[in-house]
Amino acid sequence: MISLIISLTLAYLIGSIPTSYIFAKALKKIDIREHGSGNVGATNVFRTVGKIPGIIVLLIDVAKGVVAVSLLSEVFLSNWTGVILGLEFYKILLGMCAIAGHVFSVFLRFKGGKGIATTGGVLIALAPGTLLACLAIWIIVFAVFRIVSIASIIASLSLPIFAVIFYRSFYFVIFCVILCLASVYKHKANIKRLLRGEEKRLI
Repeated sequence: MISLIISLTLAYLIGSIPTSYIFAKALKKIDIREHGSGNVGATNVFRTVGKIPGIIVLLIDVAKGVVAVSLLSEVFLSNWTGVILGLEFYKILLGMCAIAGHVFSVFLRFKGGKGIATTGGVLIALAPGTLLACLAIWIIVFAVFRIVSIASIIASLSLPIFAVIFYRSFYFVIFCVILCLASVYKHKANIKRLLRGEEKRLI
């Protein structure tokens, strides 16, 4: 039980690392929350700090999800956890904690980004096939509209659909539904800008 609590806490703390905030402060001495869209994420870093920092932030945020699920499950998995929870459910819990950390970072007074990149990292560790299908949707939608939020929202909506198509477990499908709803909710400001025709394209 103690190892479970410690591992879930560590997953949350890994997810909480405010990568975009750190890079913006280090490279431009700015608070990313007060510039661009105000979002603590890679897209805002791309716009306000630069393309290379934005890409690095994206990769690190993805890595947070991978490390939380893959590494922590290997280090902390015990017989009790394996028998009672099952490995997949345990990894899903780790992934949820990492994503929650990114969205509600303890280092930013429980505020953060939208969690898309970290979710991607979690899915790399849990279901790479499902992730590739969603990524294909994201690329197609982004290529058409050139707007990150539209691509992210539609890819999120497709996630539970692909989870069913690929015959994933009941727990994973429910996990994907939760991710989908959380992603749409976190994009509420983007949706309002989209309806007003004010959402910026990423050229």
